[in-house]
Amino acid sequence: MKELELAALLCSRVCHDLISPVGAMANGVEVLADEDDEELKDSALKLIGSSAAQASAKLQYARLAYGSASSQGGSIDTRDAEYVVRELFKSLKAGLEWRLAPRIADKNEVKLLLNLILIATEAAPRGGTITVEGPMPAPGSAGTLAIRAEGPHARLRDEVAGLLVGAQSEEALDPRTVQPYVAALLAAHLGQRIEVAREEGCVTIATAPLPRPAPDERRFFSF
Repeated sequence: MKELELAALLCSRVCHDLISPVGAMANGVEVLADEDDEELKDSALKLIGSSAAQASAKLQYARLAYGSASSQGGSIDTRDAEYVVRELFKSLKAGLEWRLAPRIADKNEVKLLLNLILIATEAAPRGGTITVEGPMPAPGSAGTLAIRAEGPHARLRDEVAGLLVGAQSEEALDPRTVQPYVAALLAAHLGQRIEVAREEGCVTIATAPLPRPAPDERRFFSF
């Protein structure tokens, strides 16, 4: 996919995520301007407050998941990632189990983590629990990062799973499916692959090192 097309899809994705809370704030402001009922005004203020918090959480999340934000060049403290994840979950139906030890990580590792978490939340739209565990992925690491979505009717769409594992064509990409495509690109850049396991009420998205290429035997027999 061309870089400009990918950038446009990511921008559309961010706009899609923000349109709901921003629209709710606009509605609340209209009520404050036109309504005399104090009870309705109080409800409007609460709507504006909660929507502003939701929009802020989504912007902070997007800044780390899609942008180039970093406090230390190419590295990000995973505690910053945990903070934006917990802020986002305040407006979600699912609960969060965070089991990652804090450390300074490559920013692309954090981007991959945040993208996979958001994909997992979309796999459990009716609520449940999102569990994040395992060491952060790194080139050459034997560890596995696993994100598990458990809840009523938890499921991952076939096209999303296909894009994550590299088995789906990029031709049908749209703002709803660009995220798993980007996650797969980030994983490959880090020397990782993404694996998906789907069971009744449970979806697990994990990373693992790409297999090392077989040594070229000809170099041992060259003359």
